[in-house]
Amino acid sequence: MTAIFFLFGLIFGSFFNVVGLRVPDRMLFSEERSYCPHCRRTLQWYELIPIFSWVFLRGRCYGCRSGISVLYPAMELFSGTFFAFSFWYHGWSLPLIYALLLGSLTHILLVSDIKFMVLPTPILLFFFGLFMIYFLFDPPQPLWSSLAGGVLGAGMTTLVIVVSKGGMGGGDMKLFGLLGFVMGVEALLLTFFLSALSGAIVGGALLTTKVISRKQPIPFGPFIVISACITHFSGTMIIDWYLGRF
Repeated sequence: MTAIFFLFGLIFGSFFNVVGLRVPDRMLFSEERSYCPHCRRTLQWYELIPIFSWVFLRGRCYGCRSGISVLYPAMELFSGTFFAFSFWYHGWSLPLIYALLLGSLTHILLVSDIKFMVLPTPILLFFFGLFMIYFLFDPPQPLWSSLAGGVLGAGMTTLVIVVSKGGMGGGDMKLFGLLGFVMGVEALLLTFFLSALSGAIVGGALLTTKVISRKQPIPFGPFIVISACITHFSGTMIIDWYLGRF
């Protein structure tokens, strides 16, 4: 079953790539079939097999031979691995659905923020609705924690935006508000800390190696959603370890 979940993750990951790339341009349903972004040729079925098509075509379009970004197979592999790990971790249980929703949201936002530096509001609203439906069957924390987490998540980010004069964006604020509501106060604070820490480390490394310039912005959304995933699977262990140290 873990292998089957991996295959389903690959298939859904291919679709999530399309969503993450088309929603920012408002083109999700403007084309019925997948196409090459360079020559606009409609892709055939053998060009749409997750990971394997990219490897078989050696990362190039079969028609125009333009390069195909490694982001496509990398993100398909991400979702495949995430789906498989979620099933291995949760088994057949309601929290498995929660984990799959979180992984799906993570995939889409990673793609859209890396490519366009945008965290699409329609995606955030859509997943907010899905999590609300999930909470009807399995509320993960008291309602007060969800409400406080949502307010705190949006409030902390707004404060950072005001103080830093644009160091974070409105999409980050909405995302932290969503995660705060979904995860509760305690998990939100850990997610906020991990995202800030990882963003500082990676940003500092990129500046030191001169991959980016000091004034060049980097998307912060990937650090937020990856930190949320880490918190979901390991948050309790991290918090217990921290409290045990002091």
